[in-house]
Amino acid sequence: EQYYVRPGEPLVSSFYRWKNYWIRGVLSLAMIFGFFLIIYMGPITLILVVMSVQIKCFQEIITIGYRVYHSYELPWFRTLSWYFLICVNYFFYGETVADYFGALVQREEPLQFLARYHRFISFALYLAGFCMFVLSLVKKHYRLQFYMFAWTHVTLLIVVTQSHLVIQNLFEGMIWFIVPISIVICNDIMAYLFGFFFGRTPLIKLSPKKTWEGFIGGFFSTVVFGFILAYLLSQFQYFVCPVGYNSETNSFTIECEPSDIFVMQEYTLPAAIQNTLRWKTVNLYPFQIHSIFLSSFGSLIGPFGGFFASGFKRAFKIKDFANTIPGHGGIMDRFDCQYLMATFTHVYISFIPEQLLKQQSQKV
Repeated sequence: EQYYVRPGEPLVSSFYRWKNYWIRGVLSLAMIFGFFLIIYMGPITLILVVMSVQIKCFQEIITIGYRVYHSYELPWFRTLSWYFLICVNYFFYGETVADYFGALVQREEPLQFLARYHRFISFALYLAGFCMFVLSLVKKHYRLQFYMFAWTHVTLLIVVTQSHLVIQNLFEGMIWFIVPISIVICNDIMAYLFGFFFGRTPLIKLSPKKTWEGFIGGFFSTVVFGFILAYLLSQFQYFVCPVGYNSETNSFTIECEPSDIFVMQEYTLPAAIQNTLRWKTVNLYPFQIHSIFLSSFGSLIGPFGGFFASGFKRAFKIKDFANTIPGHGGIMDRFDCQYLMATFTHVYISFIPEQLLKQQSQKV
């Protein structure tokens, strides 16, 4: 039995196609279940998972560079790439610990020293790597080595910087981590389903399988999903409170008086809606309104992270970043939109009036 995937495309085996969809579907459900389990285990586990994902994404992109530029024989370069990753992570995570866990830093003498000279130590570590790179330059390979030096730094900018913003969002409250990530997952699934069942009109040449029907269907589905998820999570301190450190119990805590954006409010509906629905007011959590903006970005702009990744892969004539997840490709193939969404969320939080967040900042 055979059929056309899209008008004009070659015939493919229905067995092969459905087998691929089955593998992809089962692993998608497994990853979603794993995501719920990690959330249950708490923010520290989430941080460790984000770090692991970051390292794997870095490894996938750097490996492509090695393969494309045939740089296996360049002295020290594999070592230097990972050394720079350690330096950048040391800088970012050190800043985070100093900002969010001041009480912990003040209690420990070694941490006080590291916090006081953190930026100097970070710069010294990077400078050592820079000098090692210069010393590793080999005649006839200068251009290739500088290509790889730039490749490493662009990868650090894309992966490490944005994964650091994921951690920053998490410390503001797990809801700022869970909702954006879930929005991207929902949009990816719903756009795929709408495109599979109703897709007829190609959306962009970089991703021939993407359709306008999937794009539009994914948008409306994601906005509804984000609105409902925001309502469910806003009711629990575990999700809305920032991660804090209790110096008395010497442990991390998630307890607070919820800020105003997580307190139910009554809103008066516009006159046009009142006349149509016969409702004058509606009770909502303010965060539900914020979720509409997050969902809109995740549905309209977020996919461009995927298009960017598609263009990158086409430029180097590869199908996936790696074969880590059967049916899905590499870890980077699953997180190409997440990093863009994390950056937007971090910027969005900064625009929320401080008075709406001040109660939330009163950590135990």
